[in-house]
Amino acid sequence: MSGEGGRASEELARAPLPAVFAELGSSARGLSSAQARTRLEQVGPNEIAEQRRSALLVFLGYFWGPIAWMIEAALVLSLLVRHWTDAAIIAVLLAMNGGVAFAEEHQAASAIAALKQRLATTARVLRDTAWATVPVRELVPGDVVRLRLGDVVPADARLLGAAVQVDQSALTGESLPVGRGAGEVLYSGSVVVRGETDALVYATGAASFFGRTTALVQAAGTAGHFQRAVIRIGQYLIVAALVLVSLTVAVSVARGNAVLTVLEFALVVLIASVPVALPAVLSVTMAVGARRLARRQAVVSHLPAVEELGGIDVLCSDKTGTLTQNRLAVQSPWQAPGVEAADLLGAAALASRAEDRDPIDLAVLAAAPDDLPHGRVVVEFVPFDPVTKRTEATVSDPGGARFKVSKGAPQVIAALCAGDPAARRLDAVVQEFASRGYRSLGVARTDATGTWLLLGVLPLADPPRDDSAATVSAARALGLEVKMVTGDQVAIGREVARRIGLGEHILPAGTLAASGPAEEGVQRSASAAVVESADGFAQVFPEHKYRIVKLLQARGHIVGMTGDGVNDAPALKQADAGIAVAGATDAARAAADVVLLAPGLSVIVDAIRQAREIFARMISYATYRIAETIRVLLLIALAIVAFDFFPVTPVMIVFLALLNDGAILSIAYDHVRGADKPVAWDMRTVLTIATAIGLMGVAETFLLFVLADQVIGLDRGLIRTLVYLKLSVSGHLTIFVTRTRDPFWTRPAPAPVLLGAVLGTQLIATLIAAYGALMTPLGWAWAAAVWGYALIWFLVEDRVKLAAHHWLGHHPRRARVAQPPRA
Repeated sequence: MSGEGGRASEELARAPLPAVFAELGSSARGLSSAQARTRLEQVGPNEIAEQRRSALLVFLGYFWGPIAWMIEAALVLSLLVRHWTDAAIIAVLLAMNGGVAFAEEHQAASAIAALKQRLATTARVLRDTAWATVPVRELVPGDVVRLRLGDVVPADARLLGAAVQVDQSALTGESLPVGRGAGEVLYSGSVVVRGETDALVYATGAASFFGRTTALVQAAGTAGHFQRAVIRIGQYLIVAALVLVSLTVAVSVARGNAVLTVLEFALVVLIASVPVALPAVLSVTMAVGARRLARRQAVVSHLPAVEELGGIDVLCSDKTGTLTQNRLAVQSPWQAPGVEAADLLGAAALASRAEDRDPIDLAVLAAAPDDLPHGRVVVEFVPFDPVTKRTEATVSDPGGARFKVSKGAPQVIAALCAGDPAARRLDAVVQEFASRGYRSLGVARTDATGTWLLLGVLPLADPPRDDSAATVSAARALGLEVKMVTGDQVAIGREVARRIGLGEHILPAGTLAASGPAEEGVQRSASAAVVESADGFAQVFPEHKYRIVKLLQARGHIVGMTGDGVNDAPALKQADAGIAVAGATDAARAAADVVLLAPGLSVIVDAIRQAREIFARMISYATYRIAETIRVLLLIALAIVAFDFFPVTPVMIVFLALLNDGAILSIAYDHVRGADKPVAWDMRTVLTIATAIGLMGVAETFLLFVLADQVIGLDRGLIRTLVYLKLSVSGHLTIFVTRTRDPFWTRPAPAPVLLGAVLGTQLIATLIAAYGALMTPLGWAWAAAVWGYALIWFLVEDRVKLAAHHWLGHHPRRARVAQPPRA
């Protein structure tokens, strides 16, 4: 995945230093300026290259596709027959659909920009045997750089000098600074927090750890289920429109109708069949839902993620700062025989200093008892050093006597207390703590003779958040499988998982087979099975997280990924719903679809419930819209083929679009009940229910037309108004059929705003029909009759819906189901 450069850099990271110098043609004296210039031309600058696309081409791309083609065809026909009002309305809707989609673009570009901001801008480099400051982009493999306290490592490098400690939590997810000695690797983007050293650059730009992470962000991404659903709906309606338009045009031409009349007919049918407002209404529904999520501390940066969030069935969660508190805390210590816990913690506190802001010192001081002996004064303090691996303090007590205390790496403290019998038990104690994922800290002090005595061992860990166990339980109640994905050690991940009830089947990421073009299908399938069965993975790098998400998606899962670091960005971008937790880095927030403002994962449970309610509104509208399209499209075709009669005029179609689709935006505020399990676009159900209701609507409206024309003998102009009002009233009543799969009167009741919008627009439609605005006046008696007729058939449509659901329940699909398979 990282390419040839990435594989070569991985080999240089493992090779002995002399071999690396030989491979790079360098030495501890660095390169000459001439060598650096030549090499810069060969390997390119040390920066992350962005793949930019023309903004105009990106924008135009949103006007290419099934729904867009239908809308554009309707626009062209409107212009041809000079229906300027129709053309203006269609053009506005077309532009709005493209504009909303374009505003959602540039996710990868913003993520890459955030990654680049993390990198250093200048570096101290040894050129021509002299130290010089050069732009980081001019560094090349073979350069020797000087790193000091607070410096951002400018490229992947191997240590040449003294040991240092670096903070690489944003890169690997490790919760504490790590020590690096001579020959070991420093990754670009990590920060030196203790010490000073020289280092040999061996990988720059795209070949560096940072470059490979960025390449993953660029490559990551998956086609949204929302976009696929809209395309599926568009294809369904296109086929229906083409068949019916072809049939009726052929009939019209055969009957000798004028070409302009046929074109006008085609326009009416096309406008009737094109769900011009479908993308806009669904986007507005998601936008309203996104505002509700924002009030619950979940900010949506990519609107389709609202729908994806409701459908995730696997949630991959980062550990540090997400499931845990991202701070060290002292757990129950082990004391040497005869030593009290208070004395152990008190001595450790004396060997700590708050002003250094060292995370271990702060954890020890926080655990120290409040009733420490008064009058003790630290007269000398030796801070932690990566070489000695311990701190030491000389303490004066109130009587003037002095003693020393020290805390540090257990093996160092054991050597210090070699004469103390208690030190012989140290290895066993440390191993027992390590098996539980704890980092051990030895503590010792001197006696009156100056001999070092072991006081005990303090286990340190990043404790789980108070709400993590409840969050995992609540997520499972929603049908989600939670998996931990962490850069920490296996033992640490396993202990945290055990404490929050996640399960203890935490595997090292190395158990996953390597990915690449040569990977066989069987091997890939085996890896996917391992990912599916595990409770989580430890010791992961960005490639692992990205691959875990892709393997789960290949198994049919809709995957949510949470994280906060640069190392999480590729997986966040690839996931169906990427969730950046509170305090996330810029790169993680830019790559994510949802950004949490409140700490922890508890807000996700509420966000998923909200997302499922939003999804229910979208399904309700999509079913309604397809049913209405079938109702109008098929009615027009039947009337023309059977009676050579246009049942509605273009103006009536415009009125239907304005009143019905305009008011139906209020469905975004409707009261609905979200599903208890992950949801997905089940197009078989949507199309079946919509088709059944639509065909029922055609039958009832066609019956009304036949009664008015053949039995009662009304004027054709009056019949058109009659049909218009029936389509308008029945259309809006249909939303109360589709908003629930149960009988229409079941709870929750419709939201007042939806009820008000429907009644208001249908009052306007009734006034238009009764008084004859741009159509033959219908009169109040016939208007009342239409309302009564529509209400009766509304009750029948509700029963048809229930029957269709019953049929679907007893005739499961034979092909692949839309719901993702569960492990």
